[in-house]
Amino acid sequence: MPHPVSFSEAGLSGLALAKVGNPLRGEPLLTSRDLCRFAEGEADLLTGCFLKPFRSLELHRLAGGRGPGSNPLFEYASAVFDRPEELLGTATEISKHLYAKSHHPNIKPGDLCISLIEGIVVGGEAVRALCVIKSESKVPFLQIAETDGDLTLTTQQGIHPDKIDKGCLVVDHERDEGYATYLFDRSGNTQFWNRDFAGAAPVRDEGYLTRRFGELCVDFAHRGLPPETGEERRMEVANRALTYLDDNDEFDIGAFEEALEEPDLIEKFSAFREHYEGETGTELDDRFTLSQAEASRAKRSLKGKLKLDTGAELRFSSAFIDQSDTLLERGFDEAKGMSFMKIYFGEEL
Repeated sequence: MPHPVSFSEAGLSGLALAKVGNPLRGEPLLTSRDLCRFAEGEADLLTGCFLKPFRSLELHRLAGGRGPGSNPLFEYASAVFDRPEELLGTATEISKHLYAKSHHPNIKPGDLCISLIEGIVVGGEAVRALCVIKSESKVPFLQIAETDGDLTLTTQQGIHPDKIDKGCLVVDHERDEGYATYLFDRSGNTQFWNRDFAGAAPVRDEGYLTRRFGELCVDFAHRGLPPETGEERRMEVANRALTYLDDNDEFDIGAFEEALEEPDLIEKFSAFREHYEGETGTELDDRFTLSQAEASRAKRSLKGKLKLDTGAELRFSSAFIDQSDTLLERGFDEAKGMSFMKIYFGEEL
């Protein structure tokens, strides 16, 4: 069971900067010569900006080890936690490590902020954390300034706190088991950031497995069925799969396939699961304890959207799909030569 984490008392104590290019395109790596200086008020602002994206993320473990299997980021994080005064030199090594992993042509250059944060509370204990964020895009902003009694307007490019592209937060907790680590990558290329750079692995508890299997079910309904499959049918398949997760305490692949009912659907799901695991690098178990909280969350979040050529768009919740046999009728109007749908309801909400 993960320990609760609180950022409410956290504060930035040191910050190093870098610009990380893509060596494949001949773009350089630039690192700051000194730690960034900032006022106390600015430290509070930066702490909030840096930590905001890490709230409610999936727990990973950053494990260590010696020899060829050692994890560089684990060693760098340990060095910073043990010797905070060496943050600048260690941040330079972290920047070099990221630069060395950035050879793929799709990896964009960006600004890197590497900070040491004090006062993160894990299970009632205040600990340090190493925060690495990378911003690959800048947004324009306007600034009005007073000059010689007059006002001037200037435009600048900067980092938007809500649009930070990548982040890694390593918390100095349970070092022997692997540091508690939180990661995000808005590009979706988690294998580069999570695996190649951080080398962190998700904690495969019941919440993780239920969440991943729920994602697989929805993804299968959207991408694993023939292109001509209607949206209503896709939502019906996804709902059938998620209902199994929501109605059971233990997952068993055999019982799950029975819930899909149709042999052709089972065959397609099995093939898509193999593709999904290879594509995402996520191997799913055939048997595991289900997290009722995650199963219910997946069921509630299921939405169906149907776009019609007349410009109308219809959305179906999972609760509606459960009753679609009695609440939705389809037909064809011979006079107009068009299809129609009839929806029954008690009252407008």
